[in-house]
Amino acid sequence: MLGPLLTTGFSFIATLLIVLFMAIKQKASFKQIKHGFFLLVFLFIIFYIFIYFLMPSIIVPNIILSNIIVGIISIPLMYFLLGNKLVYKAKEIKTVTFIGTILVLALPVIYIYSLFTLDNVHDSINTEMKDQAEPLSKEDTPIAVAPESARNKMQKAMSVVPNPQFYDLGKLQVQKIGDEIVYVAPLEFTGFWKFIRGQETEGYFTISATNINAQPEFVAEKMQYTNSSYLNKNVQRTIYNKYPQYVQSGTAQIEVDENGKPWYVQTLYLTMNVTDKPDLNQLKVAVVDPATGDVSLHDTDQAPDFIDGSVSSELASTENTYFGKYVHGWFNSMFGKKDVRVPNESGTEKSVTPIFDESGDMYYFTDMTSPKENIDSALGYTMINARTGKLTYYNGDMNNGIMDSEGAKQIVNKEYPEKNWEGSMPILYNIDGNATWVVNVLDPNGLFKQYAYINAADSDFVVFGETASQALASYRLALQQNPSAVGASDQVQPENVQGTVDRVLVTSTDDVQIVRFLLENDPVIYTVSTTIEPKAIFMTSGDDVELQAKIRDGATGSVESIEIEGLTN
Repeated sequence: MLGPLLTTGFSFIATLLIVLFMAIKQKASFKQIKHGFFLLVFLFIIFYIFIYFLMPSIIVPNIILSNIIVGIISIPLMYFLLGNKLVYKAKEIKTVTFIGTILVLALPVIYIYSLFTLDNVHDSINTEMKDQAEPLSKEDTPIAVAPESARNKMQKAMSVVPNPQFYDLGKLQVQKIGDEIVYVAPLEFTGFWKFIRGQETEGYFTISATNINAQPEFVAEKMQYTNSSYLNKNVQRTIYNKYPQYVQSGTAQIEVDENGKPWYVQTLYLTMNVTDKPDLNQLKVAVVDPATGDVSLHDTDQAPDFIDGSVSSELASTENTYFGKYVHGWFNSMFGKKDVRVPNESGTEKSVTPIFDESGDMYYFTDMTSPKENIDSALGYTMINARTGKLTYYNGDMNNGIMDSEGAKQIVNKEYPEKNWEGSMPILYNIDGNATWVVNVLDPNGLFKQYAYINAADSDFVVFGETASQALASYRLALQQNPSAVGASDQVQPENVQGTVDRVLVTSTDDVQIVRFLLENDPVIYTVSTTIEPKAIFMTSGDDVELQAKIRDGATGSVESIEIEGLTN
């Protein structure tokens, strides 16, 4: 109850002092003072209830606003009650009017002041700039299931929950449990009367974020303190009652510890000076035990180890906005817009997409585009560490002339207009040295249908596949046939291969002939162009060859050099 008590108490103490001053000056009777006191207590209770449900953080703008509201309501009533039609002196009226004017003018002054401190908010972000963009490795970021598809499967599995009519799915959160990356979603009450009847929810669902064929698993774990609970069992109110001076960012999310116990996690921040703008260098995380309501507060990077996202997706989205838009302050964001970058809204969570790196650390990915309309090229992208809040911005030559995530989604959307299939969760990968958008293709019900691999530098270069491995293999084969594609620049090393040719296929593209062939007892599909070996088009079954090739996933091989017995030696 600390938050409502502090907010309400501060406002009414100021009002009480004014009322006492008025009563003494007017020589009010005991009866008048008693009536005034009871009226003030009544107004205090009403305002306390209002604050209890609204839960405004104790920051300067909110304190000023609460004083204005209390003053507007209570002081005229007290004037009427205590004055008893007495004539007030002009000096008294001027004093009260002056105080009221100062309070009323304080809000717009603070608002205007906050506009000119937006560059300070930008500077409070822990930022690193990297000129050389580094597209993500397909092996390092294994999330492959779009959240819409995961949620759809969880919804269909609600029948395993006791009294499923009481509940709906809460906020979907991706995290790493053990060695597996999963989506977690708690059960939440569907309304007040369901809460009154049930009192506690039954548990949460998990589903793999890497296996498109995985099915959800329900974990029974009673929870009394949830986002959808009411009164003092509401998670937001539980945190607010203990830490009312902090602003809560977004909705609390579920994270599961190594024993399978769920915890609600909420990102908090302090504001910048007297404004309501966030100080992004002062991030905290509140961890709530949903069984007991116990709350602990930590620096985001010092949160318990099982918490992957101590920085919420909402806070990450806020960071992107301040980083891109207010790089040179508010005035520049409105006029001139030098160095301004706009985060795209194509992320899966509040315009950001959670991913994991090769070390198992979670980041929020967002690509940035120009503020100029009708431009769908990417300027770079940000990666925000989900535990520290550190923002790393990548740009450089790789991103010159490539499409942004919205452009990639539109390519998918136009591919199947009759089926209303749409693109979701676009992530920029490095596929054999080529910047590539990998997009989930979903039907109107959120069910997964295909993967789309789109060359970020060529909107006409698109490959679809029903599985990740199939789409990736097809895309690599298409790259090897495209003479304009960048050569493989990943870490795959050339291998020496000897064998006898089994099958050969010759195709042509842009005046360059591409030879694909199989070797006996070898599953790899090898590809060589005539720019590497012109005589390769004369290769036939039974030829013995020696070659060097970069072989990926044991499926495709890009030939770097080749010797064909009887032709090249």
